[in-house]
Amino acid sequence: MTEFISRDTVKTHYWHRLDDGRIQCDMCPRYCKLHKEQRGLCFVRQNLDDQVAMTSYGRSSGFAIDPIEKKPLNHFLPGTPVFSFGTAGCNLACKFCQNWDISKSREMDTLMSNASPEAIAKSALAHGCKSVAFTYNDPVIFHEYAIDTAQACRSLGLKSVAVSAGYVCSEPRAEFYRWMDAANIDLKAFTERFYHEITGSHLQPVLETLQYIKHETSVWLEITTLIIPGENDSEAELEALTQWVVEKLGPDVPLHFSAFHPDWKMLDRPHTPIQTLLKARQIAKKNGIHHAYVGNVHDKSAGSTYCHYCNHLLIGRDWYELSEWNLDDKGCCKFCGTPCPGVFDLQPGKWGAKRHAVAFN
Repeated sequence: MTEFISRDTVKTHYWHRLDDGRIQCDMCPRYCKLHKEQRGLCFVRQNLDDQVAMTSYGRSSGFAIDPIEKKPLNHFLPGTPVFSFGTAGCNLACKFCQNWDISKSREMDTLMSNASPEAIAKSALAHGCKSVAFTYNDPVIFHEYAIDTAQACRSLGLKSVAVSAGYVCSEPRAEFYRWMDAANIDLKAFTERFYHEITGSHLQPVLETLQYIKHETSVWLEITTLIIPGENDSEAELEALTQWVVEKLGPDVPLHFSAFHPDWKMLDRPHTPIQTLLKARQIAKKNGIHHAYVGNVHDKSAGSTYCHYCNHLLIGRDWYELSEWNLDDKGCCKFCGTPCPGVFDLQPGKWGAKRHAVAFN
């Protein structure tokens, strides 16, 4: 049960007192050590009254209905609309952040929209959504709000989706993913150097989160890697990343290789060439990944789903528009009967590429 301090500030559980009088936040491996009223790097978790409180409960940077493929999730209820929202702040410090106006915000005025978990679930259902996504910024930092919303969604038969960098400690991770149905985790690179220098974090906790989700939960998992020229696009790194996924997670976890565009503190880097993304996809498939995709660029072939056994087209995609659908009522290839990994309805959704903003009174 969430315990409120004020209308938008709630008590949290993952912290402990230090001998020097500070409070350590134990939500993520950053372990921020906070003096009285000091905020963590994420900005929304703060030392108030000698405990860590979340200061943005029930407040959002905005609500919208997106195609599920935008998260991106290609094997989870394809074609359906997903009710999406985030808050402000982030527990990473990615120099390339492409949602920096939200994740790096230090102004609570960013959080102009207000909605309770129950109101979000009811609105999602009323708008014909199949799921609700915690996205735009990382749900790790609005853990309590996300879980309460997921519980409200589950009571109405809606699914919950986490879009996260996976940088979270083991105990809150277990509580959080108990309520999730699908997740897309950003595996930002496959070197500690990149994580330390470019994101201000570490690689190993993310790898642990990926293995936990895959092997300790029933959550549907997909992975996204944003390919940045000169930083994480070498063939050697892509070989190592894709080999690790096959070995530690299995070949059925879909990989999305997305194009970088200059943003935030990395304006000096070029856009990712589509040839680089296609090369990454080729390496992934060579190493045994059954389903690898490219994103942020237009390539219908590399965005569509194929049977990994007979190579027939199963789900045609043109950006976020679905065309061909060759799965039977059991989610298997209509041509050879091989199961396609994922969570599928009998028929695909027809939401398409629309984005619809939602306002609460």
